Order: sequence, then structure tokens, then C-alpha cells
Amino acid sequence: MGGDGIERRLHLAEEIIREAGKLARAYFENRHSLTIETKGAQDFVSRADKETEALIVSRLGLECPQDGILGEEGGRYDSKGHGDAGHSVWVIDPIDGTANFLRGIPFWCISMALVHEGRLELGLIYDPMHDELFAGRRGHGAKRNGQPMRVTGAGDFRQGNIGLGYGHTLPRELHVGAIDALLLKGCEYRRLGSGALGLAYVADGRLDGFYESRLNSWDVLGGLLLVSEAGGRQNDFLANDGLNRGNPVLATTPAFYDPLARLVGLA
Repeated sequence: MGGDGIERRLHLAEEIIREAGKLARAYFENRHSLTIETKGAQDFVSRADKETEALIVSRLGLECPQDGILGEEGGRYDSKGHGDAGHSVWVIDPIDGTANFLRGIPFWCISMALVHEGRLELGLIYDPMHDELFAGRRGHGAKRNGQPMRVTGAGDFRQGNIGLGYGHTLPRELHVGAIDALLLKGCEYRRLGSGALGLAYVADGRLDGFYESRLNSWDVLGGLLLVSEAGGRQNDFLANDGLNRGNPVLATTPAFYDPLARLVGLA
């Protein structure tokens, strides 16, 4: 796929993610009528997640039938064209931060990423509640509503602020240990409930880093592209089949990466 094909997909994804955001926000404003299903401890899904994903999948299927899709709610969708579904794959999370969404907390987002030949090419995160679109293309920078983004450049833990995530399927000691290590360094932390939006905040200089001991690819790939293009560093999430199996995620302003990797056991 040439550069023109990537650029066309970026513009298409910007259009689709805004359309999906409009639908998801309508569900948010009528969330008390939603039936909630439980996938695990503190892990929820509703019609809003499923219908938002269906919209994205339908639009991508029409416009990019040769591309594969990996979605949080629907799993793998095969390519409808003649291409290999593993050649170019869209990775989508229709609502990241569903627990916030269902409780009426306006901190959730929609995430899309494009992986081409095993390399992350596009990342988009849309926050419909604040009309903020974070979008980037490999080698072309990252922007929020058209304005360039940069990571903070911070290097002193005593002035730092790190986003942390936690999933209830993992040992709590991993999360508690990360909090303790940060506090001992004089560093602040935030647990906001959306890994994707947390990564967008790293790219936009609102947080100095983000760490979670394990996430799925749909939670993080869009945000990792943004952090990279905004001048940050992150671990190789796609290693060891991270696309399908998930991995730890660490993304930070450059000076924080090595010391944080040591603190959380990734170095």
C-alpha cells in the first residue's frame, strides 16, 4: 500500500470515527435505557458498544473491502476483497471506558488503528463529549483537532504525573506495586478509566506517561501511534503476537521511559 492509500484511509477513518462518536454520544445521553451485560469483574458491554462497532465495521467494509478488521466486541472480520486480511488490519474499540460511559462519567472514547504488514500506520482516538479528535500517521506527526501535539519533555518524577490502568483479571500486586514505586519517587498518578484516552493525553502533554500491566490491542494501538508521533517512547506492544494476545503497555515522555520501565519490571 502506497502513501496515497494510507492518507486516503486516514481521512476516511476521521470521517467514520466522528460518525461513530455521534452515535455513541446519543446512547450515552440515553444510557439509562441500555441493557448491560457483564463480561467479567468490572468489565461491561452494552448495545451502545455493539452498535457503534457495527457502524464502524460496516463503513470500513464498504470503503476498504480488502482490509481485515479486529474489533473488541465482534472479534475478527474477514476481508471481503481479494487481499489478505492479515495484510492490512483495522483494530477498533467502539467505546473504551465503558464503565465510565455507563455511569455517566464523560471520560470515554472511540479508538481506531491501522496495522499494515505488521507495522502500525494510523492511530485515531475521538472523545465525543469534548469533540476532540486525536489523529496521527506514521512519519507525519500527530494532531488534536488539526493542531500538532507533543509530549511534555518532563524528566523529574517529583513534577511528574503518570496515568495507570488496572484490569481485575490480573494480580492486584502489579498495580499496587506500580503505585507504591511512583509515590516513593514523589510522582503523582491518575487512574482515569480509559487506556486509549490516557495515551492520547500522553501524546498531548497532559500526562507524562501511561502504564498498565496488560491490555488488548484495541485498547492501545491508536494511542501508541499518537505517542510515537508526538515524540514519546513506548514498548514494542506488537511483539510476541501482541495484536491477538495483548501485552503490557508503557508509553512516556522520553526521559521517563527507562526509569519507569525499571520501576514496573519491563527493563
